[in-house]
Amino acid sequence: MKTPFFKLFVIALTFGLISCKNENTLSEYKYADKGLVLTCEKVDSKLYSEALFAFENDILNYYGKNNPNASLVQAYGQFIRNAIYGRVKYEDIVSPHTVKVFEALKQENDLWDANNPESYLNYNGALVKCIAINMQNPELRTTFNSLLEVNSMSPKPFGAPLMSNFRHALSDKYLAAYIAFDLYYAKLFNKDLSKVNNEKPVQKVDFNKTPQ
Repeated sequence: MKTPFFKLFVIALTFGLISCKNENTLSEYKYADKGLVLTCEKVDSKLYSEALFAFENDILNYYGKNNPNASLVQAYGQFIRNAIYGRVKYEDIVSPHTVKVFEALKQENDLWDANNPESYLNYNGALVKCIAINMQNPELRTTFNSLLEVNSMSPKPFGAPLMSNFRHALSDKYLAAYIAFDLYYAKLFNKDLSKVNNEKPVQKVDFNKTPQ
């Protein structure tokens, strides 16, 4: 049963998507030196690549805050497991820069689906189609495409194979993009990001660090 809050949220999100201009408002690209790791037709590769690196920076900072030797692969493993089981404290993970990235992403009309109760990511959009084609692991790609074909795609059914193959996210940035956009950014719509600490210390992430 859809609650009144859910209905109001969908109306607000739909209005926001319709009223937004298809124009990127992000003024700072902190990870531009990392290059474009997502090259897809009909998407803003620069913005989406920035979003992916911002996500990776956030999870490594959060899951590695008490472990100076933490690696990105460990952060991926912890985040995915917690996300699938609904235990992620998004407001504690997201950084001020990621909030700005998210505000820019909200203007990408093709990226979101306000009427999907399973996820606000648009599974018929250009990004997901690009991920479905370019995901490197054959088994994951087959499962991903099968779920899309029968309109059963959501974080839960894809969660089990994802948890078993999360290490591939380090080398496969299309798989990483799915994780970032469906398990992270799509979940930020109904979170209060106004209290994100602008003074939160930022750890410089070494994306080339050898996984432990």
